Amino acid sequence: MSRLVQINLDDANLPPPTPEIEQERKVAVFDLLEDNTFVLPARGERPVAQGPYHLGLSIRDKRLVFDVETESEEKAAEFHLSLGPFRQVVKDYFQICESYFDAVKKLPPSQIETIDMARRGIHNEGSRVLQERLEGKAEIDSDTARRLFTLICVLHFGG
Repeated sequence: MSRLVQINLDDANLPPPTPEIEQERKVAVFDLLEDNTFVLPARGERPVAQGPYHLGLSIRDKRLVFDVETESEEKAAEFHLSLGPFRQVVKDYFQICESYFDAVKKLPPSQIETIDMARRGIHNEGSRVLQERLEGKAEIDSDTARRLFTLICVLHFGG
């Protein structure tokens, strides 16, 4: 089974999230565990550890770390991604989310919908960047990329 069955975010050294950020995190983890695609491709002659997988996400030394283990807690893969390609899209995503959360409180539905469409567009861009960065390391579908991007944003929020 090429999927994730457990997600762990290493946010121990981060400030406590806002209620909105915590809700985004809970929804992303729930949705990820319900439905995802996560495949570790063959690399050279080494055999690929078979899933399902546990994924640990953290930021270490200004790098995004994916720590992948099998259900029996054997190391399946670990890869480190530069945060640079994510910085602008994460910043844009937080700004539009802030606008969205404010809009929900006081604007009419038509204006909220416009902001939400922009939010989804930025979210899609972030998931595309993630898929590009994971190329050759892990194969994920668009929905999995979107949810993982949300969790990357949660880690960025504190970092």
